[in-house]
Amino acid sequence: MKTLLTTLATTTLLAGGAYAQGAEVPDNLEKLSGFKTTGTTEFTFIDQTGPFADGIKKTLENIVLPDGFKIELYAVVPDARHIAVGSQGIVTFVGTRKDKVWSVTDRNKDRVADEVKDFAPSLTFSIPNGPCMSKDGFLYIAEQNRVLLFPAAEYFYESPDVAAFNLVAKGDLIPVEEESYNHTARVCKIGPDNKIYISLGQPFNVAPAEKLETYAKHGIGGMIRMNLDGSEREVYTYGIRNSVGHDFHPETGELWFTDNQVDGMGDDIPPGEINRQTEAGQNFGAPWYGGGTVRTNEYADVEPPEGIVHPAVETVAHAADLGMMFYTGKMFPEKYKNAIFSAQHGSWNRTTPVGARVMVTFIDDEGNATIQPFAEGWIDENEEYLGRPVDVAMLRDGSLLVSDDLAGALYRISYEGSE
Repeated sequence: MKTLLTTLATTTLLAGGAYAQGAEVPDNLEKLSGFKTTGTTEFTFIDQTGPFADGIKKTLENIVLPDGFKIELYAVVPDARHIAVGSQGIVTFVGTRKDKVWSVTDRNKDRVADEVKDFAPSLTFSIPNGPCMSKDGFLYIAEQNRVLLFPAAEYFYESPDVAAFNLVAKGDLIPVEEESYNHTARVCKIGPDNKIYISLGQPFNVAPAEKLETYAKHGIGGMIRMNLDGSEREVYTYGIRNSVGHDFHPETGELWFTDNQVDGMGDDIPPGEINRQTEAGQNFGAPWYGGGTVRTNEYADVEPPEGIVHPAVETVAHAADLGMMFYTGKMFPEKYKNAIFSAQHGSWNRTTPVGARVMVTFIDDEGNATIQPFAEGWIDENEEYLGRPVDVAMLRDGSLLVSDDLAGALYRISYEGSE
């Protein structure tokens, strides 16, 4: 791991190089990269009390959990998507599919947030869905077509001006001509090899044949990885339709990820996926397969590439499996150690809605995985969504945070039972 000063020097050169080549300079990023003030003085603060918060708490009374667990409102966070818990446990960063990143602080450590305000308000974000954090305190935010780096984010977040740099300059994550309004929610994670892994969903329901060569070259419909200074970018994963959640097994280091599968094939096919990647360059089947081993209509007569890897876990069709993480905390009972917690956002392309819950996947010693509901109840008896979970993350005490972009909230799940 490079020192803070070395990385700052490197990223400053990267940023300067991007500007020298004539790339568009995002609002105030050049000033922040040079440790200059922007003149921004105001934050947007989100009220944590009142009728809105009370309504969310009322909904949580109906959530069903295993014995000994409880769920509570942690914070009101508008449009809450993916979560990065600060490495020092000071602040939690929450992305959105709009133009805000939120900082969430529990100042008195009563396990309920006291303050939610916008992070780096002088910057103009574009779908900053995916924040992720390195162990030594570097915050990365994966946007629609850019990746930003914030050294010492937990230190600088109290000010409207924060140290900020391009890791991947705007327009360089994917070719500008391939930008789309669809499947643009990027996620990132730092791997055990100290590289950053970023998923790049492809924009189509089923990607057309004429796009496949371009997509494979840039990692669209796959996952890329690079060093933490942005160098040595490579495509790591192929054959993904739209993955919005990944993590690394705490013991094996293998990459596991969710994938959203093809719409319009019926209520019950194809299945959603949780995948296991054991080596670089593996192909997971899209667009030849719509999910699991179900072939797409568009590629039914086309021979798939050799060596397709089918999912480790098939999930209910159209439940929209998104954020996931391996549980490494000490609060939950022993059986949850190294289990996968994942969020199902809920269906849109189904007669009867499914999903809108948190799942848990147990993996045995042979690598076999089984999935079951862990927290559910966000679809009521009228088949109305009361919430739509997006991501899961672990606080330092071992409790679980769950984001919900419909309610605009973070929930905290804790365990108070006895094994």
